[in-house]
This record gives sequence, structure tokens and C-alpha cells, in this order.
Amino acid sequence: MMPIWLALAKVLLAFVVGLGVVVLLVWFERKIVSDLQNRIGPNRAGPFGILQTVADGLKLFFKEQITPSRVERFVFELAPFLAVVPALMLFLVVPIARPIEITLDGAPYLLSFAALDINVGLLFALAMSSIAVYAIVLAGWSSGSKYPLIGGVRGSAQAISYEAAMGLSMVAVVMWVTTLPGVTDMGAMSVNEIVLRQQGTFFPDLLALSWIPQWNLIPQFPAFVIFMIAIFAETNRAPFDLVEAEQEIVAGFNTEYSGMRFAMFFLAEYLNMFTMSALAVSLFLGGWGGPFLDTIDGWAATALSFGYFLFKTGLVLFLFVWVRATLPRFRYDQLMQLGWKRLIPTALLWLILTTLVVSFREFGAPWA
Repeated sequence: MMPIWLALAKVLLAFVVGLGVVVLLVWFERKIVSDLQNRIGPNRAGPFGILQTVADGLKLFFKEQITPSRVERFVFELAPFLAVVPALMLFLVVPIARPIEITLDGAPYLLSFAALDINVGLLFALAMSSIAVYAIVLAGWSSGSKYPLIGGVRGSAQAISYEAAMGLSMVAVVMWVTTLPGVTDMGAMSVNEIVLRQQGTFFPDLLALSWIPQWNLIPQFPAFVIFMIAIFAETNRAPFDLVEAEQEIVAGFNTEYSGMRFAMFFLAEYLNMFTMSALAVSLFLGGWGGPFLDTIDGWAATALSFGYFLFKTGLVLFLFVWVRATLPRFRYDQLMQLGWKRLIPTALLWLILTTLVVSFREFGAPWA
């Protein structure tokens, strides 16, 4: 059984990594968007403007928190916490580095770098992403204003529409991974298990093709595309940012928020970006896996695997920023049509095809 101090250390590490990356992510997005738009971007606070996010956070922390007279006060103040907590909790199931064997109380112990290494990790991730939309709905309803209410209603409809497609794409990955050679007894619903089963290459005996990694991205590419579109919508990022469309509903669900409460919604958005990107890396891009990990051992391998994980997650985050800087916002009817008429039927069709392929691979042809 894991000691309580080790469990707390893993949770603290996950929170430090998550919050630290968010601070860099805000700066990263501003610099990338400014480069794409031929601007300079943050360049005053700290080297290359890297402390601009810290300055903005301190400013919001000391700003006055205005509470309008018509709000439902308890729910109004609770909503920002409901936005941040699920985003932090979701990251707990993501393994950020290669497991390492340590000695604990005189016995060998395999230390996983997923703070919450459970055999239903994907179900936990889906549950946390579902809870996050309550923050948007409750913030919009409790504000006592029509624009936040419209943003909250939009957020709930958008989450319902795209969560189904995201879940179906994850089911396809689970079915595919289930029949791969086993690594542990955790089961294919464990995020750590999915990452472990993507290590190695598809054709280790063929010299010309031995470099191709055994990532789910290759056999499950349609599921990857569906998952990426869905997480853009789940995180309310462009071109799916109808929840806070400035031209239509001022600032959407957080119109009446200011000061630290607004900062918590801001933090939750970027935390969700990072956690969903990390989940995409774990499901489709081999997680912390990479070259040369088999040639080294111990903490050096763990550090290198952590570097691979951050690099891959950074690539997915760059895609978030690139799309925001280049694509216009969908109309609301287009958003709904894409979700219900395109994405969900495509995800269902791919799930059926995956089922057939997995069945043939596991049991052979029924007529043979």
C-alpha cells in the first residue's frame, strides 16, 4: 500500500506541474499569436516578457471583486471553484513520466507518475470534464443578467453535443488497446496502461520500418481527429468559443465576474487546455514514450520521459493556439450541426469499424 506521504507528494507534483505550465502557456499563446499577426507581444515583464502572466495574476488578485445586487450569492461565488477543481483533478490521472522502481520499506516498489493511478482513469477523466460545465451553467444563471445566462445555456448545449463524440472516440481507443499484449493487470481503462501499451514499435523485426512508434495515432487516426475537435469544443476554445462570444454576448458566462473570481475562470480555461492536451498525448501519442529510453535507466530515463511528455503536449497546445489565430468563430447553428450531424455519426461509424477489426484480430473470421 502506498504511504500517505508519497500520495501527497505525487498530488503536489501534479499541481505544481499543472499550474507552472499554465503560467507559461498564457505567455506562450500571446507570443505565438503575436508572431502570427506580425506583432511583438509581451516583452516588458521579465526576460522575453515571460513574467507577464505573473503580473496579470497579481493585478487581478488585488482588484476589487464586484458583486452585482441581483446575483444568487452562494452559487455566484461557488462557480469559479467548480471551474478550477475539476481541471486540476483531471490532470491527476495522466502519467507525466516513465515509472521507476524504488525501494520502499525494504521492498521494491514501482512508482507511477500518475498521481491517481486507477483502473478507471478514463471514466474519471470523463466525469471531471462533465462536472466542469456546471461551473459555466451556474455562473451564467446566478449572475442575474441575460448575457451570462445565454452563455451558460450555450455552454451546456455545447458540452452535451461534443462530449458524446469525445467519449465514443475514447471507447474506440480502449477497444483497440484491450487486445494488445498486456503490460499490467490494471485494464485498458487506465491511462497509465494505455501509455504503457504504446511503447515499442509496430515492426521491430523490419529494419526499414523499425522506427515507426506503436502509437494509437496511426491505427486510430480518425478517433484522434474526432477527439481533437471535441476537446476544442469542450474547452470552449476558438472556433468553438460561442460561450463567451464578445460580439454577441459581451463576455458570456463570466460577464459579471471581476478580480480573483474572473482570474479563476481564466486559470480554469488554460488548465483545461493543458489537461486535455496531456490526455490526447497519453491516448494517441505514446504519452511519455520516446527514443533512447531503452538505452538508459533510473532517474535519467524518468527525466528524459518527462521531457518527451512536455514536448508532445507543447505540440498539441501549439495546435490550440494556431487554430485560435487562424480560424473564425462558428455560427451557433454550424456548431450544433457539426456536433450532431457530422462528428457523432462519424464517431459511431469508426467505433463499429474498430469493433470489427478488433473482433477479427482476437477471434478470427467467423466463417473460418
